[in-house]
Formats: sequence, C-alpha cells, structure tokens
Amino acid sequence: MKKIFAIIVMGAVALAASAVVKPGVEVLRDGGFKVLEGKRVGLVTNPSGIDNNLKSTVDIINEAPNCKLVALYGPEHGVRGNAHAGDAVTDAVDPKTGVKTYSLYGKTHKPTPEMLKDIDVLVYDIQDIGCRSYTFYATMGVCMEACAEQGKKFVVLDRPNPLGGNKVEGNLVEEGYFSFVSKYAIPYLYGLTPGELAQYLNGEGIISAKAGKKCDLTVIPMEGWTRDMKFRATGMPWVLPSPQIPNPESAWFYPVSGVIGELYIFNTGIGYTLPFELFAASWIDADKLAERMNALNLPGIKFRPINVKPFYDLSWVVDAEKGKEVHGVQTYITDFDAANLTLTQFYFLQVVHELYPNVTLFDQNPKRFAMFDKVCGTNQIRERFIKRYKVEDIVDYFNKDAEAFKIKSSKYYIYK
Repeated sequence: MKKIFAIIVMGAVALAASAVVKPGVEVLRDGGFKVLEGKRVGLVTNPSGIDNNLKSTVDIINEAPNCKLVALYGPEHGVRGNAHAGDAVTDAVDPKTGVKTYSLYGKTHKPTPEMLKDIDVLVYDIQDIGCRSYTFYATMGVCMEACAEQGKKFVVLDRPNPLGGNKVEGNLVEEGYFSFVSKYAIPYLYGLTPGELAQYLNGEGIISAKAGKKCDLTVIPMEGWTRDMKFRATGMPWVLPSPQIPNPESAWFYPVSGVIGELYIFNTGIGYTLPFELFAASWIDADKLAERMNALNLPGIKFRPINVKPFYDLSWVVDAEKGKEVHGVQTYITDFDAANLTLTQFYFLQVVHELYPNVTLFDQNPKRFAMFDKVCGTNQIRERFIKRYKVEDIVDYFNKDAEAFKIKSSKYYIYK
C-alpha cells in the first residue's frame, strides 16, 4: 500500500512539474487567499476547476484557513459533472464538503438574490473553450450581472483559452438573436481568456446595461501564459469541461461543426469517438466528398473519407441512430493559425449541395432554424447562404466584425 501511495504522490509531483502555466486558483492559493480573506465564499465551478495536481478548486477553497466556503453553484453538467448535456441541474448538497449546491442550469441560469444572500464574494473557476455557443462564459456573465445587482464581489480565477488568444472569427450577435448560446455581442470565436472576457463585459458597460451598474470585479491572472499558447503548450492537465470535449483539441473542432450540428441532419462525430470532427450521413459517398473537400484547398484543413457506425443512439439526429452506418469525412487541422474553423462547415454544405442538389438540406428540419440562427447570432448567415449554397455569399458578412472586435478587446488583454 505504501508503495502504491508513493507512486501516486510521485505522479502528482510529475504532473505539476510538467506545467509551465499556473492557473488562477494556484495563484490565489500561493498568495494566501488574500482577496477572499475573512469572506463568506460562493464558488461557480465544475470538474475542470482544478490545480495542476488535479485537486478541485472546491476542496482548495474549502480548506483555506482564512475564508469560508458556504455555497456552490453548478452550471450545465453540474459542479461535479454528473449531469448530461442539456439536462437540468438540481439543487443539492455537495457530498464531500457538505456545502449547499445551487443549480444554474434548471429553473434559472442566473443566481437569484436568495442564492447569494449568505455570501460576500462569488468566485468563478471553469475551463472555457473560447466559443460563443459554449455556455460557460454566459454563466459567468449572468453571475456578474447578479453580483452587480446584489452588491457582491466577483472573482475570476483565470484559465487558458485552448484556442490561444489570437483567433477571432465571426460576426457579433444581433438584436433578436440573443440567447444562452449567444448571450453577448461578441464574435463566435472571441480570442479572450475568461478573465479578459469578464473585463471586456464589465469595461464596455455590457454588464451595467443589464444590471444597472458595473460588477465589482477582480481577476486572478495565470502565470506563464502567452497569447500564442494552445492548451498542450501549457503542460496543464486537461479535465473535460463537458462530455463531448474530451481533450484540448476537441475545443478546436467544436466550432468546425457545431453550427450545422443544430440542423439535426448530419452526424458530426457525437455518438462516436470523434466529437465534432466528422461530417457524415447515410446517403453520402465518403470518397467523393473527401475528394471534393480537399479540392477546395482550404488553408490549414484536410479531410479523409470515413465510414462509421455511431456507438450510441442520438434519436434527435436523423442519421445517428445506433448501428446505422454513416459516411463522410474526418476533418484534420494541419495549420491551426491559418484555418478558418467556423466557415469549414459551410464549405461542407456547399460541396454536399453540389454533389446532391436534390437533397433539401435546410428544409429537412425547419423547426431548427431558430436555434441555428441563435448560434449564428443572426439570420443573415442562413438566409444569404441558402440562396445559392455558396460560402462566398456569406464570407463578408461573417467576417465583418472580427477585426474591429480584436482592436476593441485588446485593451482588456492581461497577457501578451
């Protein structure tokens, strides 16, 4: 037993030693929890909130000698990650700490006054993936709004953007298309860490526009992170923030196919071992599709033909029932910085329309238009595209806000 324990300890030391980036939670702890000193603390987190030895931020703050953890708040998937995507999270008591846990993914996404009444400061520590339709940044934003309204301090324990800090893609969300998958007027890929995004939302008056005043915000920065770093370069351990983001590169592929996944027509790798890496359907010829996709010579993107049977049932996707073979392409990102990740799926739609002009792609599930448009942040992408199924008809609109956002958001950069 002693030998096994020694191996575990040595493994933890080796894990920490491999990291070149120190997350905000470690900076907080190494600084003696000064920003939380004497405070009653609430914590918004999930299993991805860890230090470089895989210790949960829940336990780190609960053991802090100079503050008291009094409440936990669970976003989508819950504090301990025991809820499936889209499932409501219920109020409970954390079995390890005995701390009351409130749901932010059930009756409300935003903490109510009752949820915040016993705390002095609300801390946020979740690994995000830098994409607007991934809901954790929205959870952070509404928590900031609630803290501003209730006069509570808000602290972000910063973490890397796994896409790095330079990739910005997509238009801003437009009036009429705000939702929890497009909560604020930011591009689809926004090139900011959670701490930087919090400073942007606060500094640009977005939080005060919702709450009536700014949030009392503190960001605990990382140490060692630079904007050109993808997650692997940090040496930090990856804990999947949600079930379909099993590794850091899954965050790269999420914007590659996540938008058309809302149409419920194609298999994008959900239900198989390659989430968000596939474009497939039962009626597609994989070899022809791969040939035509590669003929586009998209910068930084390659494709190979693939024929698979999804492992589990996704009855809400037309061609993803268990045991039914689908055919298509697997996407490879060969040059991340050169690739336009989000537009890749629209090139796929363009080629599929050329190969199968009689397949009415957008008419199969018209009830899904509303969610598709919300993820896009506008109806203009869909309406312009379906006229001819040509990416050239949406490129200018899709790109129109990205450079201006990079310039505007750069004043909130914490890292070079």
